[in-house]
Amino acid sequence: MINDFYKHMSPREEEERMRMEVVDRIERVIKDLWPTADVQVFGSFSTGLYLPTSDIDLVVFGNWENLPLWTLEEALRKKNVTDENSIKVLDKATVPIIKLTDFRTEVKVDISFNVKNGVKAALLIKDYKKKYPVLPKLVLVLKQFLLQRDLNEVFTGGIGSYSLFLMAVSFLQLHYREDACSPNANVGVLLIEFFELYGRHFNYLKTGIRIKDGGSYVAKDEVQKSTDLYRPSMLFIEDPLAPDNDVGRSSYGVLQVKQAFDYAYIVLNHAVSPIAKYYPNNESESILGRIIRVTQEVAEYRDWITKLWGPQSQNEPALNGNDVTLLVKPQQLDECNNNLTEEVTASRSKSSSNSSSLVSSSSSTVSSSSDVVSFVTLKHPMCAH
Repeated sequence: MINDFYKHMSPREEEERMRMEVVDRIERVIKDLWPTADVQVFGSFSTGLYLPTSDIDLVVFGNWENLPLWTLEEALRKKNVTDENSIKVLDKATVPIIKLTDFRTEVKVDISFNVKNGVKAALLIKDYKKKYPVLPKLVLVLKQFLLQRDLNEVFTGGIGSYSLFLMAVSFLQLHYREDACSPNANVGVLLIEFFELYGRHFNYLKTGIRIKDGGSYVAKDEVQKSTDLYRPSMLFIEDPLAPDNDVGRSSYGVLQVKQAFDYAYIVLNHAVSPIAKYYPNNESESILGRIIRVTQEVAEYRDWITKLWGPQSQNEPALNGNDVTLLVKPQQLDECNNNLTEEVTASRSKSSSNSSSLVSSSSSTVSSSSDVVSFVTLKHPMCAH
Protein backbone atom coordinates (compact mmCIF):
# COMPACT_ATOMS: atom_id res chain seq x y z
CA MET A 1 0.00 0.00 0.00
CA ILE A 2 2.69 2.53 0.99
CA ASN A 3 4.88 1.32 -1.87
CA ASP A 4 1.99 1.93 -4.29
CA PHE A 5 1.43 5.41 -2.87
CA TYR A 6 5.14 6.23 -3.04
CA LYS A 7 5.47 5.07 -6.64
CA HIS A 8 2.37 6.97 -7.69
CA MET A 9 3.17 10.23 -5.88
CA SER A 10 6.94 10.34 -6.43
CA PRO A 11 8.08 13.07 -8.83
CA ARG A 12 7.84 12.22 -12.51
CA GLU A 13 10.36 13.39 -15.08
CA GLU A 14 7.88 15.77 -16.67
CA GLU A 15 7.12 17.34 -13.27
CA GLU A 16 10.81 17.97 -12.70
CA ARG A 17 11.11 19.37 -16.25
CA MET A 18 8.23 21.77 -15.63
CA ARG A 19 9.66 22.92 -12.30
CA MET A 20 13.07 23.55 -13.82
CA GLU A 21 11.39 25.83 -16.34
CA VAL A 22 9.90 27.79 -13.44
CA VAL A 23 13.32 28.07 -11.81
CA ASP A 24 14.92 29.19 -15.09
CA ARG A 25 12.20 31.79 -15.64
CA ILE A 26 12.74 33.34 -12.20
CA GLU A 27 16.52 33.08 -12.45
CA ARG A 28 16.49 35.10 -15.70
CA VAL A 29 14.64 37.92 -13.94
CA ILE A 30 17.15 37.86 -11.07
CA LYS A 31 20.14 37.82 -13.44
CA ASP A 32 18.74 40.80 -15.35
CA LEU A 33 18.70 42.74 -12.09
CA TRP A 34 21.96 41.45 -10.61
CA PRO A 35 24.16 39.62 -13.15
CA THR A 36 26.57 38.33 -10.48
CA ALA A 37 23.87 36.94 -8.18
CA ASP A 38 23.90 33.20 -7.49
CA VAL A 39 20.52 31.40 -7.47
CA GLN A 40 20.30 27.98 -5.82
CA VAL A 41 17.49 25.49 -5.27
CA PHE A 42 17.04 23.86 -1.86
CA GLY A 43 14.22 22.20 0.06
CA SER A 44 12.07 19.35 -1.21
CA PHE A 45 12.64 20.04 -4.92
CA SER A 46 16.38 19.69 -4.31
CA THR A 47 16.05 16.48 -2.27
CA GLY A 48 13.35 14.84 -4.42
CA LEU A 49 10.91 14.64 -1.50
CA TYR A 50 8.22 16.80 -3.02
CA LEU A 51 4.54 16.20 -3.71
CA PRO A 52 2.87 17.33 -6.96
CA THR A 53 1.66 20.53 -5.29
CA SER A 54 4.76 21.24 -3.17
CA ASP A 55 6.43 24.62 -3.52
CA ILE A 56 9.93 25.38 -4.79
CA ASP A 57 12.48 26.96 -2.43
CA LEU A 58 15.05 29.32 -3.96
CA VAL A 59 17.81 31.31 -2.30
CA VAL A 60 19.62 34.24 -3.93
CA PHE A 61 23.18 35.05 -2.88
CA GLY A 62 24.60 38.51 -3.51
CA ASN A 63 25.85 41.75 -1.95
CA TRP A 64 23.19 44.22 -0.82
CA GLU A 65 23.04 46.71 2.01
CA ASN A 66 19.34 45.93 2.41
CA LEU A 67 17.59 42.83 1.14
CA PRO A 68 16.01 43.77 -2.23
CA LEU A 69 12.70 42.03 -1.59
CA TRP A 70 10.51 44.73 -3.09
CA THR A 71 12.80 45.28 -6.07
CA LEU A 72 12.54 41.64 -7.07
CA GLU A 73 8.82 41.57 -6.35
CA GLU A 74 8.25 44.43 -8.81
CA ALA A 75 10.47 42.85 -11.48
CA LEU A 76 8.67 39.49 -11.26
CA ARG A 77 5.33 41.21 -11.79
CA LYS A 78 6.58 43.31 -14.71
CA LYS A 79 8.02 40.22 -16.42
CA ASN A 80 4.65 38.45 -16.00
CA VAL A 81 6.12 35.62 -13.96
CA THR A 82 3.31 36.29 -11.51
CA ASP A 83 0.64 38.93 -10.87
CA GLU A 84 -0.07 41.28 -7.98
CA ASN A 85 -2.66 38.91 -6.50
CA SER A 86 -0.27 35.95 -6.49
CA ILE A 87 2.80 37.44 -4.83
CA LYS A 88 3.51 38.79 -1.38
CA VAL A 89 6.57 39.95 0.51
CA LEU A 90 7.00 38.72 4.07
CA ASP A 91 9.61 41.25 5.15
CA LYS A 92 8.86 40.96 8.88
CA ALA A 93 9.34 37.18 9.05
CA THR A 94 12.26 35.60 10.89
CA VAL A 95 13.63 34.78 7.44
CA PRO A 96 12.25 37.43 5.05
CA ILE A 97 10.93 35.83 1.86
CA ILE A 98 8.95 36.46 -1.29
CA LYS A 99 6.06 34.04 -1.81
CA LEU A 100 4.61 33.76 -5.29
CA THR A 101 2.60 31.54 -7.60
CA ASP A 102 4.00 31.07 -11.09
CA PHE A 103 1.47 32.37 -13.64
CA ARG A 104 1.94 29.61 -16.22
CA THR A 105 2.12 26.51 -14.05
CA GLU A 106 0.49 27.44 -10.70
CA VAL A 107 3.66 26.22 -8.94
CA LYS A 108 4.29 28.05 -5.66
CA VAL A 109 7.75 29.47 -5.03
CA ASP A 110 9.48 30.87 -1.92
CA ILE A 111 12.51 33.11 -2.50
CA SER A 112 14.94 34.08 0.26
CA PHE A 113 18.25 35.95 0.26
CA ASN A 114 21.70 34.98 1.58
CA VAL A 115 20.40 32.11 3.74
CA LYS A 116 23.12 29.44 3.63
CA ASN A 117 21.55 26.85 5.92
CA GLY A 118 18.84 25.91 3.43
CA VAL A 119 21.37 24.57 0.93
CA LYS A 120 23.31 22.82 3.72
CA ALA A 121 20.09 21.26 5.02
CA ALA A 122 19.39 19.78 1.59
CA LEU A 123 22.79 18.04 1.66
CA LEU A 124 22.10 16.77 5.18
CA ILE A 125 18.75 15.33 4.07
CA LYS A 126 20.39 13.52 1.16
CA ASP A 127 22.90 11.93 3.56
CA TYR A 128 20.14 10.66 5.86
CA LYS A 129 18.20 9.32 2.87
CA LYS A 130 21.20 7.09 2.14
CA LYS A 131 21.48 5.96 5.76
CA TYR A 132 17.77 5.22 6.13
CA PRO A 133 16.34 3.96 2.80
CA VAL A 134 12.79 3.93 4.24
CA LEU A 135 12.87 7.67 4.94
CA PRO A 136 11.58 8.88 1.53
CA LYS A 137 8.52 6.61 1.71
CA LEU A 138 7.78 7.50 5.32
CA VAL A 139 8.24 11.23 4.77
CA LEU A 140 6.18 11.40 1.57
CA VAL A 141 3.19 9.75 3.29
CA LEU A 142 3.55 12.06 6.29
CA LYS A 143 3.78 15.15 4.08
CA GLN A 144 0.58 14.17 2.28
CA PHE A 145 -1.10 13.46 5.61
CA LEU A 146 -0.27 16.96 6.93
CA LEU A 147 -0.97 18.70 3.61
CA GLN A 148 -4.55 17.50 3.33
CA ARG A 149 -5.23 18.74 6.86
CA ASP A 150 -3.59 22.16 6.30
CA LEU A 151 -0.98 21.37 8.95
CA ASN A 152 2.08 21.61 6.72
CA GLU A 153 2.76 25.35 6.62
CA VAL A 154 5.02 26.90 9.25
CA PHE A 155 3.58 30.40 8.86
CA THR A 156 0.17 29.05 9.91
CA GLY A 157 1.60 27.11 12.86
CA GLY A 158 2.01 23.74 11.18
CA ILE A 159 5.06 21.54 10.78
CA GLY A 160 7.35 22.37 7.88
CA SER A 161 9.20 19.85 5.72
CA TYR A 162 12.53 20.24 7.51
CA SER A 163 11.00 19.78 10.97
CA LEU A 164 9.02 16.76 9.79
CA PHE A 165 12.13 15.20 8.27
CA LEU A 166 14.13 15.68 11.49
CA MET A 167 11.28 14.15 13.52
CA ALA A 168 11.34 11.11 11.22
CA VAL A 169 15.13 10.82 11.48
CA SER A 170 14.95 11.02 15.28
CA PHE A 171 12.24 8.35 15.30
CA LEU A 172 14.42 5.96 13.27
CA GLN A 173 17.58 6.78 15.25
CA LEU A 174 15.97 5.95 18.60
CA HIS A 175 13.79 3.15 17.33
CA TYR A 176 14.17 -0.26 18.91
CA ARG A 177 13.69 -2.16 15.66
CA GLU A 178 16.93 -3.48 14.23
CA ASP A 179 15.63 -3.26 10.65
CA ALA A 180 14.99 0.50 10.78
CA CYS A 181 18.10 1.04 8.62
CA SER A 182 17.20 -1.75 6.20
CA PRO A 183 15.72 -1.02 2.76
CA ASN A 184 13.41 -3.99 3.45
CA ALA A 185 12.00 -2.54 6.67
CA ASN A 186 8.23 -2.80 7.07
CA VAL A 187 7.21 0.79 6.35
CA GLY A 188 3.63 0.09 7.42
CA VAL A 189 4.71 -0.84 10.93
CA LEU A 190 7.07 2.12 11.08
CA LEU A 191 4.31 4.51 10.02
CA ILE A 192 1.96 3.25 12.73
CA GLU A 193 4.69 3.50 15.35
CA PHE A 194 5.64 7.01 14.20
CA PHE A 195 2.02 8.07 14.75
CA GLU A 196 2.03 6.28 18.12
CA LEU A 197 5.20 8.05 19.28
CA TYR A 198 4.32 11.60 18.26
CA GLY A 199 0.57 11.24 18.75
CA ARG A 200 0.60 9.56 22.16
CA HIS A 201 3.91 9.17 23.96
CA PHE A 202 6.20 12.08 23.13
CA ASN A 203 6.23 14.72 25.88
CA TYR A 204 6.13 18.00 23.96
CA LEU A 205 6.11 20.09 27.16
CA LYS A 206 9.37 18.78 28.61
CA THR A 207 11.30 17.09 25.81
CA GLY A 208 13.21 18.28 22.76
CA ILE A 209 14.67 16.46 19.76
CA ARG A 210 18.35 16.24 18.85
CA ILE A 211 19.67 14.19 15.92
CA LYS A 212 23.38 15.00 16.24
CA ASP A 213 25.76 12.26 17.41
CA GLY A 214 23.36 9.41 16.77
CA GLY A 215 20.29 11.14 18.17
CA SER A 216 18.87 11.72 21.64
CA TYR A 217 16.08 13.42 23.51
CA VAL A 218 16.96 16.53 25.51
CA ALA A 219 15.28 18.07 28.53
CA LYS A 220 14.00 21.54 27.69
CA ASP A 221 15.11 22.80 31.11
CA GLU A 222 18.70 21.90 30.25
CA VAL A 223 18.41 23.51 26.83
CA GLN A 224 17.23 26.74 28.40
CA LYS A 225 20.20 26.81 30.78
CA SER A 226 22.85 26.00 28.19
CA THR A 227 21.78 28.15 25.21
CA ASP A 228 20.71 31.69 24.44
CA LEU A 229 17.12 30.56 23.94
CA TYR A 230 14.75 32.42 26.27
CA ARG A 231 12.35 29.49 26.32
CA PRO A 232 12.31 26.43 24.08
CA SER A 233 9.22 26.21 21.89
CA MET A 234 6.47 23.61 22.24
CA LEU A 235 8.09 21.63 19.43
CA PHE A 236 11.79 22.01 20.17
CA ILE A 237 13.99 20.52 17.45
CA GLU A 238 17.66 21.37 17.62
CA ASP A 239 19.02 22.28 14.21
CA PRO A 240 21.94 19.92 13.55
CA LEU A 241 23.53 22.64 11.39
CA ALA A 242 23.14 25.40 14.01
CA PRO A 243 22.51 24.06 17.55
CA ASP A 244 21.26 27.45 18.79
CA ASN A 245 18.48 27.37 16.21
CA ASP A 246 15.16 25.83 17.23
CA VAL A 247 13.72 24.50 13.96
CA GLY A 248 10.25 23.98 15.43
CA ARG A 249 9.92 27.38 17.08
CA SER A 250 7.22 28.64 14.69
CA SER A 251 5.07 25.51 14.84
CA TYR A 252 2.65 26.92 17.39
CA GLY A 253 -0.09 24.53 16.22
CA VAL A 254 1.88 21.41 17.08
CA LEU A 255 -0.73 20.16 19.56
CA GLN A 256 -3.22 20.11 16.69
CA VAL A 257 -0.69 18.02 14.75
CA LYS A 258 -0.35 15.75 17.77
CA GLN A 259 -4.11 15.16 17.75
CA ALA A 260 -4.02 14.33 14.04
CA PHE A 261 -1.18 11.84 14.60
CA ASP A 262 -3.12 10.23 17.46
CA TYR A 263 -6.20 9.91 15.24
CA ALA A 264 -4.11 8.26 12.51
CA TYR A 265 -2.65 5.80 15.00
CA ILE A 266 -6.12 4.77 16.19
CA VAL A 267 -7.42 4.35 12.63
CA LEU A 268 -4.46 2.33 11.33
CA ASN A 269 -4.03 0.20 14.44
CA HIS A 270 -7.71 -0.64 14.35
CA ALA A 271 -7.51 -1.46 10.64
CA VAL A 272 -4.71 -4.04 11.12
CA SER A 273 -6.15 -5.61 14.26
CA PRO A 274 -7.39 -9.24 14.17
CA ILE A 275 -11.04 -8.14 14.19
CA ALA A 276 -10.58 -6.01 11.05
CA LYS A 277 -11.29 -8.98 8.79
CA TYR A 278 -14.88 -8.96 10.04
CA TYR A 279 -15.52 -5.40 8.85
CA PRO A 280 -18.11 -5.35 6.04
CA ASN A 281 -15.90 -3.28 3.70
CA ASN A 282 -12.61 -4.92 4.61
CA GLU A 283 -11.96 -6.43 1.18
CA SER A 284 -12.76 -3.35 -0.89
CA GLU A 285 -11.17 -0.50 1.03
CA SER A 286 -7.56 0.60 1.33
CA ILE A 287 -5.98 0.70 4.79
CA LEU A 288 -3.79 3.70 4.01
CA GLY A 289 -6.75 5.31 2.23
CA ARG A 290 -8.46 5.73 5.60
CA ILE A 291 -6.04 8.53 6.49
CA ILE A 292 -4.67 9.58 3.08
CA ARG A 293 -6.44 10.60 -0.05
CA VAL A 294 -5.51 12.46 -3.21
CA THR A 295 -8.12 14.66 -4.85
CA GLN A 296 -9.27 14.49 -8.43
CA GLU A 297 -7.95 18.04 -8.91
CA VAL A 298 -4.42 16.83 -8.20
CA ALA A 299 -4.83 13.89 -10.59
CA GLU A 300 -6.06 16.26 -13.32
CA TYR A 301 -3.20 18.66 -12.63
CA ARG A 302 -0.65 15.86 -13.08
CA ASP A 303 -2.38 14.77 -16.30
CA TRP A 304 -2.11 18.34 -17.56
CA ILE A 305 1.62 18.40 -16.74
CA THR A 306 2.13 15.09 -18.55
CA LYS A 307 0.30 16.42 -21.60
CA LEU A 308 2.50 19.51 -21.88
CA TRP A 309 5.82 18.35 -20.46
CA GLY A 310 5.58 14.57 -20.70
CA PRO A 311 7.48 12.07 -22.85
CA GLN A 312 4.96 12.22 -25.70
CA SER A 313 5.40 15.97 -26.04
CA GLN A 314 9.18 15.44 -26.08
CA ASN A 315 9.00 12.65 -28.70
CA GLU A 316 10.29 10.15 -26.17
CA PRO A 317 8.94 6.72 -25.16
CA ALA A 318 6.56 6.69 -22.20
CA LEU A 319 8.42 6.37 -18.92
CA ASN A 320 5.76 6.28 -16.24
CA GLY A 321 3.49 3.31 -15.71
CA ASN A 322 2.52 3.88 -12.11
CA ASP A 323 -1.21 4.20 -12.70
CA VAL A 324 -3.28 3.89 -9.54
CA THR A 325 -6.94 2.92 -9.74
CA LEU A 326 -9.47 4.84 -7.68
CA LEU A 327 -11.05 2.03 -5.68
CA VAL A 328 -12.32 3.42 -2.41
CA LYS A 329 -15.70 5.09 -2.30
CA PRO A 330 -15.84 8.17 -0.04
CA GLN A 331 -18.95 6.82 1.70
CA GLN A 332 -17.03 3.70 2.73
CA LEU A 333 -14.19 5.78 4.12
CA ASP A 334 -16.54 8.06 6.02
CA GLU A 335 -18.44 5.17 7.56
CA CYS A 336 -15.23 3.45 8.57
CA ASN A 337 -13.77 6.58 10.19
CA ASN A 338 -16.99 7.50 11.97
CA ASN A 339 -17.47 4.01 13.42
CA LEU A 340 -14.03 3.80 14.98
CA THR A 341 -13.80 3.64 18.75
CA GLU A 342 -10.98 4.76 21.00
CA GLU A 343 -10.42 1.22 22.21
CA VAL A 344 -7.42 -0.35 20.47
CA THR A 345 -6.80 -3.90 21.60
CA ALA A 346 -4.48 -5.33 18.97
CA SER A 347 -1.15 -6.50 20.30
CA ARG A 348 2.13 -5.14 18.91
CA SER A 349 3.15 -8.46 17.38
CA LYS A 350 -0.19 -8.92 15.62
CA SER A 351 -0.08 -5.31 14.47
CA SER A 352 3.37 -5.92 13.02
CA SER A 353 2.32 -8.94 10.99
CA ASN A 354 -0.93 -7.45 9.79
CA SER A 355 0.65 -4.09 8.97
CA SER A 356 2.54 -5.66 6.11
CA SER A 357 -0.63 -5.19 4.10
CA LEU A 358 0.02 -1.46 4.28
CA VAL A 359 3.16 -2.08 2.26
CA SER A 360 2.54 -5.12 0.09
CA SER A 361 -1.05 -4.70 -1.07
CA SER A 362 -1.55 -3.59 -4.62
CA SER A 363 -4.77 -1.76 -3.79
CA SER A 364 -4.91 1.96 -4.32
CA THR A 365 -4.69 4.67 -1.67
CA VAL A 366 -6.13 7.26 -3.97
CA SER A 367 -9.65 8.63 -3.77
CA SER A 368 -11.24 11.46 -5.67
CA SER A 369 -13.17 12.62 -2.64
CA SER A 370 -12.30 15.80 -0.78
CA ASP A 371 -15.32 16.10 1.50
CA VAL A 372 -13.81 14.70 4.71
CA VAL A 373 -10.32 16.16 4.82
CA SER A 374 -9.17 19.51 3.54
CA PHE A 375 -6.85 19.39 0.54
CA VAL A 376 -5.28 22.09 -1.59
CA THR A 377 -7.33 22.61 -4.76
CA LEU A 378 -4.98 23.66 -7.50
CA LYS A 379 -6.48 25.41 -10.52
CA HIS A 380 -4.13 25.13 -13.47
CA PRO A 381 -5.06 26.50 -16.89
CA MET A 382 -6.50 23.16 -18.06
CA CYS A 383 -8.95 22.56 -15.20
CA ALA A 384 -9.89 26.08 -14.21
CA HIS A 385 -13.03 25.95 -16.34
